[in-house]
Amino acid sequence: MMRRLLKHIGIWCAVLLPVCGAAAGAPDDGGWSYRGFSGGMALHTGWVGGASVRLSTPDGRTLPPQAVRGLPYGIGGGIRFHFGEHLRVGTEGYGTYLDYGTEGSRLGVGWGGLLADWQWHAGRFHPFAGITVGGGGVRNITLSVPPADDFVTDEDVSFRKYGFAAVAPFIGTEFVVTDRVRLLFKADWLMNVGRPQPDFPHGPRIYVGFIFYHCGD
Repeated sequence: MMRRLLKHIGIWCAVLLPVCGAAAGAPDDGGWSYRGFSGGMALHTGWVGGASVRLSTPDGRTLPPQAVRGLPYGIGGGIRFHFGEHLRVGTEGYGTYLDYGTEGSRLGVGWGGLLADWQWHAGRFHPFAGITVGGGGVRNITLSVPPADDFVTDEDVSFRKYGFAAVAPFIGTEFVVTDRVRLLFKADWLMNVGRPQPDFPHGPRIYVGFIFYHCGD
């Protein structure tokens, strides 16, 4: 999942870098001139929840429901290209995972897309707000009994896999450590804006990471 996200980020960077490189070589026209780029990685957690997964066996037997909620965890990153004093555009991607229930069920979400945000400046703090639009995929394995450490197939296991259109509004701030390094603190809310799914987890994610800057004065 992470390899696929990094591949997509690389493709978008390959598309955006020549454009930004051409902008960097153009005369400085003031307010919207290209100033450089920044990028980095972040870990995240938070609290997410979906509906309860209700499984049934092929013969119609109903199994106890499991609530898809808890503390997610994951990693990812992105790159931003800076225009003027405030506008930034770029791309980001993350893998986030959630262990839920009492039998070892696990859900994974890989997602990414194009972003745009607006950054302010207040001393060493640089708050920002923006939105990411893209897509992703979900893999959900729901277990009704604890898995045994053997090579025997298990019964009463559900596996779901589906894609979704992603929209993720976010807010955060960067704290200047040096001219080239900043700490990142961010919160977002990932939404499935395509066909709704009962096991898709909604809720805030909190990110902490490092950002490396390569911007002109």
